Amino acid sequence: MPDPAASTRFGIGTFRTTATSREFAGLVVEERVLDLSARFPGASVRDLLDEWDAVLPVLAELADATGAWQPLAPLDVRAPVAPRQVVQAGANYRTHVIELAVQHSEITAERTVEQVRAETAAMMDRRAAEGTPYLFLGLPTVIGGPYDDVVLPDYSHEHDWELELAAVIGRRAFRVDRDEALDHVAGYTIVNDLTTRDLVFRRDMPEIGTDWFRAKNAPGFLPTGPFLVPSRFVGDPADLRVTLTLNGDTMQDESTKDMIFDVAALVAAASHTVPLLPGDLVLTGSPAGNGIHHGRLLRDGDVVEGTITGGESLSLGTQRVRAVAP
Repeated sequence: MPDPAASTRFGIGTFRTTATSREFAGLVVEERVLDLSARFPGASVRDLLDEWDAVLPVLAELADATGAWQPLAPLDVRAPVAPRQVVQAGANYRTHVIELAVQHSEITAERTVEQVRAETAAMMDRRAAEGTPYLFLGLPTVIGGPYDDVVLPDYSHEHDWELELAAVIGRRAFRVDRDEALDHVAGYTIVNDLTTRDLVFRRDMPEIGTDWFRAKNAPGFLPTGPFLVPSRFVGDPADLRVTLTLNGDTMQDESTKDMIFDVAALVAAASHTVPLLPGDLVLTGSPAGNGIHHGRLLRDGDVVEGTITGGESLSLGTQRVRAVAP
């Protein structure tokens, strides 16, 4: 494989032509897209990931080749991959967990905000040193496109945003150790793990705890993309910037260094329970700055933009979704 520093940076995605609605896997270089159907007839992005070790060098060659490139702008950009499984990480950013602890604690003269923050920070230090990630499953059918409208279900008025980095599996991983886990990651993409806050905890059965099925699986509640950027261009996934704006105002802006468990630890932990398959998504948790913290949840007409960036002008693209009433 050529040196990434000397290679043309590219991503891959799933696109649809507006004229014919034909869907195809495409190679993205800047604002151009190359239809990969000629080289990989009938292949989806997940098909390419099934053979990722062999496909990646071919994509690197195509990124520098002439061909039937077309402009990106007229195309309908879909979620880059259809995963078989979606593994999600909860409570995985230190600052976010501290915010939630303060939000859900009874603050008194004897138990101050500063005490809650200190206790929570100490708890997270113990988790990082001795514990394991908090993982759960989402439904792959919930995935939406990176520019789709998201319908806010009328059974609640407490829908929230959670921008996250997602690792995309490119090599089957089952019971892998942390030091080899990143070898199984093909690349990264953006997800917004939307959550209905008042459904997270079961009030009728508090002993059961969280109900992620109802809180996170409304149609389109996992906007994904726009692109999958190969790991070789991303570098260290613990040195990226996760930024979300609501109607132009910055709400989330945090480094992935704030993760309690890094990407390798999350992939390894997930793989010790289930075999991770090519195309599967491993979500890494959301940083501080959710709507519940700001006291401002999603409303009809809101526009949410998400970016994940890194050094040397790295970008996973910009996701832009609009919230609409049912």
